[in-house]
Amino acid sequence: MPWKFASFATLLAVAVLGGCSTGGSTKEPVAAAEAGHTRCEATAAEFAIGKKASAELLEQARTRAGAQYARFLKPNDMITLEYRSDRLNLNTDADLVVTRVNCG
Repeated sequence: MPWKFASFATLLAVAVLGGCSTGGSTKEPVAAAEAGHTRCEATAAEFAIGKKASAELLEQARTRAGAQYARFLKPNDMITLEYRSDRLNLNTDADLVVTRVNCG
């Protein structure tokens, strides 16, 4: 009989503590999510077309477009299908030269 109570108590403790878990980390910073979404304006980042991809170019384009997030998309990159109005996409060719700018 005591074995059943110990097993039940262990199961109950795991269930209660399981509700306290965070579920893992996210790639995007929490501060950006708390700040709220801003709308991306791709036309403001069109200056990047024809330029070689770099971290500096990505940040400069993100800032000018007013986007929370930015990324380079190479020709064969796999991407998710969700639309994010606060994300800037800089599409590149195989030589990492920006060919297209869009939000999403």
